[in-house]
Amino acid sequence: MTHRVRWAGGSRFWAETESGHAIPMMGTPEGDEVSVAARPMELLIAGLGGCTAYDVVSILRKARQQVTDCVVEIEAERAAEIPKVFVQIRLHYVVTGHGLRATQVERAVQLSAEKYCSASVMLGKTAAISHSWEIRSAATPEATASVSD
Repeated sequence: MTHRVRWAGGSRFWAETESGHAIPMMGTPEGDEVSVAARPMELLIAGLGGCTAYDVVSILRKARQQVTDCVVEIEAERAAEIPKVFVQIRLHYVVTGHGLRATQVERAVQLSAEKYCSASVMLGKTAAISHSWEIRSAATPEATASVSD
């Protein structure tokens, strides 16, 4: 996998991905610089969310579950001292659909966490990662099932 990150002045950078996409990012703003992009560590956690959400939706669709939405809410804590690695990450999945089965959602979250999401497995080397999920009916927005680990 080949990427390139190019300095754009001040604390701004552009990441160029192997697939040809450009992503702005920046460090802590310098002087009178305005924050105009996500921080690299924020993008790392967003990547974790995208990786695991993709897995969960894909696994549920293969199990013929009628998923209409999947949101992963993430809370992450970093170490107080440098290197400020992630030490605690909480992932909460809100899966919406028609007639979703709790056993299928639980299985999808577990498979993503333990097998398919490379970001989760990698970050799990330094951080304690917990998972919780809830199911919402596409017809009514309130939760119909919920669990935490």
